[in-house]
Amino acid sequence: MTYLLYGSPDGSPDLFHTIPTPIIDPFLYIESNGRRGATVTMLDAHKLSPYGVETIDPYDLILIMAGQSTLPTQSDSEKVAHRVHKVSYDVAIEVPPFRVVGTVLLYPGSDPNRLLDRATEMFIPVVDATASIGERVVADHVDAILVNRFFLRGVEQVDRATGERPQKLPGQPLGGISWQDRTR
Repeated sequence: MTYLLYGSPDGSPDLFHTIPTPIIDPFLYIESNGRRGATVTMLDAHKLSPYGVETIDPYDLILIMAGQSTLPTQSDSEKVAHRVHKVSYDVAIEVPPFRVVGTVLLYPGSDPNRLLDRATEMFIPVVDATASIGERVVADHVDAILVNRFFLRGVEQVDRATGERPQKLPGQPLGGISWQDRTR
């Protein structure tokens, strides 16, 4: 069985039970096939070795696949509260050598292309996602894929059914200036 926790021992009782040492900054902890690892900074790496936990540099991670069993248990009302005020966008994200197609939840007025801008969050969650390398599917309809923002090379809105850009509708505008004309 694989365990995936995100938090800090100071704020998560489960993580403090696993690693009983004071680490303030949140990090990703994984336990799988008898191996244990955590994405902590090199300032906190020495605190993990007495507990047999390997240090994983977070900058080495491109994608993290998270299934339903890795998510914290939430009631339906908590899930709705986390999604309130968010707009879903179907996107294809280029993270060489991967292409991730899924849904990102952003605040209103945010453009998916702004994901390319550097921000404080290191990982972008893409829900109901599929990851592929070329034509080969690596992960199909995973609950969530965390994409390392530092590896992003491109974002485009797509049709989820095809994974391609939506087709432009036939016909001509009825007149006036559209928002697309203003952005050119």
